[in-house]
Amino acid sequence: MTQIERAAQGEITEEVKAVATSEGMDHETVRRRLASGKIVVPANKHRKGNIVGIGKGLRTKVNASIGTSTDIADIGMEVEKARIAERYGADTLMDLSVGGDIAGTRRAVMDAIGLPVGTVPLYEAFALAIEKYGAAVKMPAELLFEITEKQCEEGVGFMAIHCGINRKTVEMLRKQHYRYGGLVSKGGSYMVAWMEHNGRENPLYEHFDRVAAILKKHDTVLSLGNGFRAGAIHDSTDRVQIQELLINCELAETGRAMGCQTMVEGPGHIPLNEIEANIIMEKRMSGESPFYMLGPITTDIAPGYDHITAAIGAALSSSYGADFICYVTPSEHLGLPFPEDVREGVIASRIAAHVGDMIKRKNMHADKVMSKARRDMQWTTQFSLAIDAERAREIKAKRGNGDEHSCTMCGKFCANDILRGMFEKDMEGSDKK
Repeated sequence: MTQIERAAQGEITEEVKAVATSEGMDHETVRRRLASGKIVVPANKHRKGNIVGIGKGLRTKVNASIGTSTDIADIGMEVEKARIAERYGADTLMDLSVGGDIAGTRRAVMDAIGLPVGTVPLYEAFALAIEKYGAAVKMPAELLFEITEKQCEEGVGFMAIHCGINRKTVEMLRKQHYRYGGLVSKGGSYMVAWMEHNGRENPLYEHFDRVAAILKKHDTVLSLGNGFRAGAIHDSTDRVQIQELLINCELAETGRAMGCQTMVEGPGHIPLNEIEANIIMEKRMSGESPFYMLGPITTDIAPGYDHITAAIGAALSSSYGADFICYVTPSEHLGLPFPEDVREGVIASRIAAHVGDMIKRKNMHADKVMSKARRDMQWTTQFSLAIDAERAREIKAKRGNGDEHSCTMCGKFCANDILRGMFEKDMEGSDKK
């Protein structure tokens, strides 16, 4: 049985206990929300690794995406990127490889880290079709299901599968005269091209029960892919994106009823004033399935700094109730991420998730402790609370340590040193308020 089925029968599994302990929640609450599909736990039966819960009431999780391209396919570098993502606090990792030895890259990455690993099986299927048949549009539909099964057997924890693309959504895209940013989802573009060339329905939509059955067999979480997500601010929340969201929300409930853990993917580029509406719609239409936000990027004019544009969107998304954030790196829109980009992306997204969780989970305790440690110049405490303690220590060390209390920002003009001892008695008992 899958995690959701066992939870529905009242069983508190070791995975439920692990999630509850890490989140500071009681076992029964986690079990109940898992049973209702409001929490998912990517814990494939074939692979032991970190146990992570994603969903209602839990800390907002951060995913780091890596993977080869047809231009740069270096397995060693992908392994390094995966290890950096784990080291700097990513909760999950997605291998989105499309070039070189795709299966070999995936195996090497999964052997190197303990994080749950996600994939998009459609990528490998289309890559194999190009290699074997000369064109992606010549892919036999059966290959999609074969690759999905194979990757589940390898221990993949969650899969983005583009089930919400169908003939209706493709026709809607045509009627709205395409888009400013085109289609930016590789999976979405390949699937639309396949459907148009072959005059057929998307097999992943047409045979959704088979998709859910495969993932259920291995207890792989089904992440309903956002193939029509906007790749430009001016395309956000258009009819085709919302139609796909509606389909994915319906399929999330269908899959859940079959005993398959499900979550729904959200928009990529979106202005700030539309984020909350997208989250409200997803939560209400899906029965509160976990919402996986891809970024989201909040302006189109900051190449090189898209980890910042996405962190702004991620912080708001988290505060409004999104459960899972896919990081964005500085190289977004410019090239394949290198290891240093992965670190920047993970840290930016972790900061954003924390900022959102301060509101969503009503927990600002760590920030309060940090504030007092800064006031009292307690550097060890400050570093212990820092999201990236390594970077904080590096910066302080490069500029000299000043004296034992201050830093070189103010030196002897330190504001807190000037008033040290004057108001401490007035603060007594303030923590009891």
